[in-house]
Amino acid sequence: MPATRIRRWKSVALATSAVLVGLTAPALTATSAAATTTDYDSTYYKNAVGKTGTSLKSSLHTIISANVSKISYSDVWNALKVTDQDPNNSNNVILLYSGVSRAKSLSGGDTGDWNREHVWAKSHGDFGEVTGPGTDLHHLRPADVTVNSVRGNKDFDNGGSTVSNGGGSVTDSDSFEPRDADKGDVARMILYMAVRYDGGDGFADLEPNEKVNNGTNPFIGKLSVLKEWSDEDPPSAFEEHRNQVIYDTYQHNRNPFIDHPEWVDAIW
Repeated sequence: MPATRIRRWKSVALATSAVLVGLTAPALTATSAAATTTDYDSTYYKNAVGKTGTSLKSSLHTIISANVSKISYSDVWNALKVTDQDPNNSNNVILLYSGVSRAKSLSGGDTGDWNREHVWAKSHGDFGEVTGPGTDLHHLRPADVTVNSVRGNKDFDNGGSTVSNGGGSVTDSDSFEPRDADKGDVARMILYMAVRYDGGDGFADLEPNEKVNNGTNPFIGKLSVLKEWSDEDPPSAFEEHRNQVIYDTYQHNRNPFIDHPEWVDAIW
């Protein structure tokens, strides 16, 4: 059953600000982790609800790393045909960055095809296509081959020139900015990866930072921009459905920042 969210965290924050006007108090460093509710709060997330900061991050890591079913990189092709199916055309998938609906049959490496985009670039931490971070559906999306090549392994930041057939995405020499409709998706995928892979399972400790040109280091920037994107582009019905399909059918874990977008600020 899809999560039912009560979007009231912004109103809570505004009300709190009003009360604090004129008062002298220490700066708040985290947002309440209990600001929204989902169908999974009393079960899946029960050990995370109410926490903030490193405590919340640690709890979420434990939750989303437990009893996960992993798939091979070759199996990702068929999985994406289900997770990213066009809700208006069951023969197509919706492509990240461009927003184009393209035939599922056009999966491959030629111009006009779609391929498997690692949103957390696989060179950032050098995990490649290995089962685990290299095949984690929570950050793998179908993308146009040419647009995917333009993105390459660039970090995320604002600004640049228009990407041809990129749906409004722009890029420069060291960063990529997806179209507005995908900005929150990208941010929440990156932050999921940072919580899921903490260096304790034989893979690199993935973390967002405030830099571009991170190369093969296990970092992706810019965190401040990703936070803005998550706030500006809240989870869509497509993103929520995708999260549910991955949970129900494939990996049996969830992206907590789709269920609780306010947890982005609660941790970072």
